[in-house]
Amino acid sequence: MGEVRAVSQSEEPFLDRAEAGRLLGSELEDFSDSNPVVLGIPRSGVIVAREIARRLNAELDIVVSRTLCEPGNPDVTIGAINEEGKLFTVQESREPATLCEESHANAEEEREKQYTMMAESLDRYREIRPKVPLEGRTVIIADDGLTSGAAMQASLWTTRKEKPKRLIAAVPVASMEALDRVAGLADETVVLKTPPIFYELGQFYEFFDRTTDEEILEALQDSVRRKGK
Repeated sequence: MGEVRAVSQSEEPFLDRAEAGRLLGSELEDFSDSNPVVLGIPRSGVIVAREIARRLNAELDIVVSRTLCEPGNPDVTIGAINEEGKLFTVQESREPATLCEESHANAEEEREKQYTMMAESLDRYREIRPKVPLEGRTVIIADDGLTSGAAMQASLWTTRKEKPKRLIAAVPVASMEALDRVAGLADETVVLKTPPIFYELGQFYEFFDRTTDEEILEALQDSVRRKGK
């Protein structure tokens, strides 16, 4: 398991994702000298990541990945896909698992379905922000919170394939169950709040509106202008 830095067990809500990102950025300032890349998990994680990137004067990018579950059984993860549509199964992660032939077939079926769903938005994102190379870089992956941890797991798995020097998971709030799942996949996990009672992510934000594609595009455009690349 990687290092876990949990700041508090507070149940007080953040005002919104931007405030949560600013507070999380302050906690991550030690990484500012390592020329980090901050990756947001669309949709809402990009708003948190934008504020971290501003605080650290870092490049902002996205990590688009999808967890694949067994058809009809969303509690069983069989793999994930990255933004190129590459499939890898759970035994390729750090979790010990094996898949039977039927599960491999299910994973391929789910890969095609999920990649079709995410491809249109991804094309729009990449028109604004070409993918930042991650090999040898300090990479911080941010989301607005961990409920099940599945999206962060998939993002860590796919990013690890790109051989970053150091891989950090960063969230404002997390359930303890999700934190346990994620911590073993990152070199370090930073979370501001691990409240003992966690029903749903929305309870920790006063404003919890749906993030739009337009907001993501604006955040990426701002980063490109700010960093000049």
